[in-house]
Amino acid sequence: MKITHSGSQPSVRGPEEWFTGQVRIDSPFQAPEPARVGGATVTFETGARTAWHTHPLGQTLIITQGRGWLQKWGEEIVEMNQGDIVWIPPDVKHWHGATPETAMTHIAIAEKVNGSPVEWMEKVSAEQYKK
Repeated sequence: MKITHSGSQPSVRGPEEWFTGQVRIDSPFQAPEPARVGGATVTFETGARTAWHTHPLGQTLIITQGRGWLQKWGEEIVEMNQGDIVWIPPDVKHWHGATPETAMTHIAIAEKVNGSPVEWMEKVSAEQYKK
């Protein structure tokens, strides 16, 4: 067994190629093989969001603070609130992040296939975000 103590890992800024706006990643975790599950706590400041992306085995988001938005390619934006648990099926193109007025923090959980839990795509445009 392994315990990763709160505050024992430094916060990192979300990479610019995968995020728009101020994004902080805390407490990343990855189970040792043969397990495939990993994740992190991610905080999006107002207006911050991921790029479009997919997950080969899907993704679970647990909203721990604030209010955010989630959009599946070709569909309308939906709201997520503190306490909500979201399941995104495998290979569904989507993005998620904060609203323009409210920051949002979630725990993101996904499993790796061929060494990666995610396929990053193009950034969400300002026009797409404001719809």
